[in-house]
Amino acid sequence: MTPEELKSACLALPGSREEFPFDEANSVFKVAGKLFAISRLDAEPLRVSLKCEPDLAVYLRTTYPSAVLPGYHLNKRHWNTVVVNDVVADRLVRDMIEDSYDLVVAGLPRREREKLGWLGLSRE
Repeated sequence: MTPEELKSACLALPGSREEFPFDEANSVFKVAGKLFAISRLDAEPLRVSLKCEPDLAVYLRTTYPSAVLPGYHLNKRHWNTVVVNDVVADRLVRDMIEDSYDLVVAGLPRREREKLGWLGLSRE
């Protein structure tokens, strides 16, 4: 997955936008003002930090120990940092991006979820 493909995968999700609250190098992808992905798109190797359900986060870290790490400068229980390389398939990275987005959107008020046309499970 290239940096452009990573960025496109994040921005393809309804209501997502790219912001630069820290500096011009770190892309922060948000939905309804809530963070779901962070990446320094010009980094070598390319990495992306994504929200994840705690049990799944542990499973992914165990399954891909060289490519899925506890979230860098984030809550280690709920965030993974994924090294985007040949160890983790592009489809799995896309799935993790979508899962991160879904976790964030699920926590939004119903009105916000409806505006996004999101049909996933809610926390209500």
